[in-house]
Amino acid sequence: MMRLMDETAAMNAEAVIPSTRSREVPIPHDETIYKLRNRIERCFNKLKHFRRFATRYDRRTIHFAGFTSLAAVMIWLR
Repeated sequence: MMRLMDETAAMNAEAVIPSTRSREVPIPHDETIYKLRNRIERCFNKLKHFRRFATRYDRRTIHFAGFTSLAAVMIWLR
């Protein structure tokens, strides 16, 4: 069984979540990428307040993408 870090390295991905302070050997991470990842996570959390987005009522991708754009505009206008 592969460790998560080994699988991440095999995908040529980079860990962006910082390790805990109590860890003996800290895992290096890029703080700039972590800030951008956090911004995207907060955006998804705001989008999930729209029930139609969270439950994915729309079956077709084009309808879902259209509503996602509409919800993003509504959040931006607040």
